[in-house]
Amino acid sequence: MNLREFSGLLYQIKIANQEMTSRFEEVTGFSLTRYELMMLLNETGKCSQKQIQHKLRIDSAAVTRHLKVLEEKEYVIRERNKENNREIFVEITEKAKKDLEICEKEHDELQNPLYHLLSSAEGEQLQLLLKKFIKQEEV
Repeated sequence: MNLREFSGLLYQIKIANQEMTSRFEEVTGFSLTRYELMMLLNETGKCSQKQIQHKLRIDSAAVTRHLKVLEEKEYVIRERNKENNREIFVEITEKAKKDLEICEKEHDELQNPLYHLLSSAEGEQLQLLLKKFIKQEEV
């Protein structure tokens, strides 16, 4: 594959990402990043903003912006570490847990057309290819 073909492939991935994240938000009412952020907190419990930044691979300013929106909607609680004033801990609220649960029930596998774009085998193959791209970035 030459540079032009590779850049074309990457651009298609970019467009697919934009389309799918836009559809995700239309269908669920949550931006994909905020949904992933809340799911991370729901699965791991209280953690620092730095941990969120690292796990979601987004910069600290973006984490702060997302958390501010989620805090305004009463989905997260942020508090400074009493022992280290620079560190901020984040915790998901019961309201967020309830809304995520409702969202999940409303968008189960059978109803959502987004889930049927790829077969199981295609989804697994795409996941393997994306992991290959992500792993390459880490090298």
